Order: sequence, then structure tokens, then C-alpha cells
Amino acid sequence: MHKNRFVLRALLLAVPLGIAAVPPALMAQEKARSTATQKKAAARPAAVVPTPFPLDATEHAMQLNTDTTMPVLKQGDKGPAVIRAQVMLDRNWFSVGEIDGSFGSNMKRALSAFQQARGLPVTGTVDEATWGALSQGQAPVFATYQLTQEDVNGPFVTIAADDPVQQSQLPTLGYQNMGEAIGERFHMSPKLLAALNQGRDLQPGQAIVVPDVGRAATLATATVLRIDKSDKMLYIIGEGDKVMGAVPVSIGSSQDPLPLGELKTVSEVKFPDYSYNPALLRNPKADQKLKLPKGPNSPVGIMWLGLTKEHWGIHGTSEPSQMAKVETNGCVRLTNWDVLRLSTITEPGVRVEVQA
Repeated sequence: MHKNRFVLRALLLAVPLGIAAVPPALMAQEKARSTATQKKAAARPAAVVPTPFPLDATEHAMQLNTDTTMPVLKQGDKGPAVIRAQVMLDRNWFSVGEIDGSFGSNMKRALSAFQQARGLPVTGTVDEATWGALSQGQAPVFATYQLTQEDVNGPFVTIAADDPVQQSQLPTLGYQNMGEAIGERFHMSPKLLAALNQGRDLQPGQAIVVPDVGRAATLATATVLRIDKSDKMLYIIGEGDKVMGAVPVSIGSSQDPLPLGELKTVSEVKFPDYSYNPALLRNPKADQKLKLPKGPNSPVGIMWLGLTKEHWGIHGTSEPSQMAKVETNGCVRLTNWDVLRLSTITEPGVRVEVQA
């Protein structure tokens, strides 16, 4: 728009005064074009990662970290400020599930839990007071990571969806591609990984931009795990009934409800096999018992915390984007990184309280 105005002004100066007046029809066209451009820009959704950005990953991370503004954020917002808030929540053990740069329902639940735990007004928005509490002592949230040969070339596996027979024949239920592997390592969605690194040649040795999630606060051992079925959240409780953290969970439906009351953890198994028993599933995809191999794409993910209710546990998932959005066959499902982190502050025998 501004360029067109400068062109018009130059033309006015270049022509004789007798014909300098711009015809009304041309002015009307210019105004209409300008209005249409403004409406189109207003209607365009905000980009999670604004472009263009420096191709050099270090410069890009520095550019993102330079922006320390603290705008009020609400559900539906997107962009780098949302990513910053999500990373800070994650570091404080109030997980949003996948970090994706979009303020969704899981972020709102994590944010409300953080506000309540910190004695702040529970607004469900990232307001000035919440930014202050989140950012206290925080390092910049964007960093770079150099891809390795294994990151790029795997080994990866091809997993047939909804085919447990084929899955049982694989040596492992590992990652299917680099997006899955890097996404899980940095607690982010593969889509965000792609958006942060658009235009970069993702080959061994290439530096990429990632959320710096390796700076989690140190928590004491949990005394209780409290599962709120209505919130679809698992609250990590410490001494004095203090809420130390919270993570989104998927739980059983009305057909396989998680019973109210008290349970306990009885076991802890990293990289568990999965015993596929169609008699225990609502919609089995095979009619025979099978043993599925371990791996991040196992139905129970990379960690199993067994409960006193037989066949039930708190475990990981092969679908981190679906946290608190799908129903399970009765177990309590977390992202792989959340259940792995949870296992570091719990021991077999910890109480698990289930409330409506």
C-alpha cells in the first residue's frame, strides 16, 4: 500500500500541473485495493513461527530469544510468545502435553493448575502476574541442536496402524521418522519442529532450532498422585498437600471407567512389552493374544507404573498429540516424556487418588 502511494506521489510531481489531478476512478480503485489488502491481512491466522527468519539456526534462536515481550495470552492464540509460555510451564512441571505454539485446552488446564498452585488468580490467561511467576529465574527458551547421523537416518520402523499382528512381528516399535524422534526429545509436535526449521537442510551436522526443555525444576518425591477425571489432569502432590506439578492425561470411558477412590503403584517398568489381549479391549483389532515389542510407539509407551487394579497402570503413549482428547481402555495415559519424568519422583507404593 505504502509503495503505491509513493509511486502516485512521484507521478504527480513528474507531470504538468494541468493534468496532475488523479482521476476519481483511480483513487477509488486504490482505496478499494487497500481496504481489501487490510481485510485479507486481518483474516489471515497468526503464524506459529513468523517468517521470514534467518536460515542460520543460531541467529534464528537469538532472534526469537530477543523478544521478551509478555502479551496477555488467551485460548486460541498462537505464536512465539505462546511457545515461550508453554516451555516455561513445562520446566515448572505443569505440562501442556505437546509444545505446539497454539494455546489450546491442555495449555489452559496446565496454566490454571499453575496459577492455583502459585496462589495467583485463576484467570486461564497468561497475564502480567502469571508471566512474572513463570519467568522467574528462567533461561531463554529457544536453543539450537545439531542433528546426528542417528537422528536423520534412524533406524526407523514402518508400523501398520491398527494391525497388532504386524506390530507383534517387528523387532521394536521404535520411531517411524525423524519428526517423531526429535519431537519427543524436545517435547514438541513434529509440526512445530518443521515450522521452526523451514528451509533448513535436515542432514547430519545441521543445527536446528528447538525448545530448550532440559531445564526442569527439581522436585521432591511425590507423596500422592491425584487424578481428576473432570479436569483430565494428574496432579503431583508433595508434603503438606502441596501441588508441585500437573500433566494432562487420557483416561477410560464410561465403559472402562477409572474407579474413584484410592489405588497404589506396585511396579515400575521402563520400556515394557505389551500383552495384547482382545478380551480386555473395547474394540480389538485382532482376535488373538499377542506380545507387542517395546518402544516409544508401543500402546503403553516407554514407561509403565503398575497399579493395584490388575491390568491397569499409568503409562506412556504412541500418540502425544491426543492427550486428554481420547479415551483409553481404562489405564491412565501420559506423554512418554511426562510419564518418564514422573517416574523419577515416585516409588512403588505411592498413593494414587482418583476423584470425579
